Amino acid sequence: MTTPIASRDEVIGRILQLPRPGEEAILAFYEHRLGVICREPRLLLIPLDDHLVHRGDGVFETLRFEDGAIYQLEEHLARLARSCAALGLTPPEPMASIRERILEVCRAAGEPRGHVFLLVGRGPGGFTLDPRECPQSSLYIVVRRFVPKPESFWERGVSVWRVSIPAKPAWMAGIKSVNYLPNVLMKMEATAHGADYPLCCDEEGNLAEGATENVALVDAAGNFVIPELKHALLGTTLKRAMALLEGEMPVVIRPVPEVELLSAREVMLLGTSIDAVAVVRFNGQPVGGGAPGPVARRLRDRLQADRRLQATPLHEGPTPCTSV
Repeated sequence: MTTPIASRDEVIGRILQLPRPGEEAILAFYEHRLGVICREPRLLLIPLDDHLVHRGDGVFETLRFEDGAIYQLEEHLARLARSCAALGLTPPEPMASIRERILEVCRAAGEPRGHVFLLVGRGPGGFTLDPRECPQSSLYIVVRRFVPKPESFWERGVSVWRVSIPAKPAWMAGIKSVNYLPNVLMKMEATAHGADYPLCCDEEGNLAEGATENVALVDAAGNFVIPELKHALLGTTLKRAMALLEGEMPVVIRPVPEVELLSAREVMLLGTSIDAVAVVRFNGQPVGGGAPGPVARRLRDRLQADRRLQATPLHEGPTPCTSV
């Protein structure tokens, strides 16, 4: 077998002709090195020698926009800055510039709703562990098509499975890094057991988090209980939910033994894509009477209303150039 050696133009031609799984969902993207917004999914490429790829040396955020406005933009950027600082990683553009880039790419997507995938990596430069071989960090902003879930998703509720994958160590749990292998394995294990979502626990058997969601419950005393965040990332949706419930019911953060899920009045998952959804089955057993409860429904309504009132309009800044 002889593999041909291709020219630059031949390689580019093959890239453009090669079928790309999921390309229908890619609406627009930006890469700092190129300095332009592109709408051709087959050119959505990250250099293999970016330490983001082969070492997991990078951070990310996922945002959501609907009705021409993006929700919790400032909160996501603040968490991105904290994650970068934890890795000693300086983005190639100031946060104020990244904020405007996000709005530009969302506008260029040409859709009223979408998901934004924002990544900052150590950058290309080599294949060792040493960050010094990367002269500049990388920045990627991708907008994907967002297809809302049917109302039956919230009306029915979801099932979760307690996976064998342990919670992340405390020093790593608070960093939203691209190293998501434990999260992938969690999702695989839950799917293998026929569950919709996974949940993991720490070494003491206390609840930590889902693969991409926070978990909360309403205990027998009527408290809104959040499992201790030592081994979990504080999600922007959970943080906002705590504020929206303030003054209405006690909000408590404490260790939550796994067994407590089965005696809770309600259990719910919270995240950027799902807002708040009730958990109705845990490891095959009914939770909260096996049906969504009032707090989960009310909290979802409040998050939706808050998004309409507080989201940042995409046309807050200037319209991006359409050509270079």
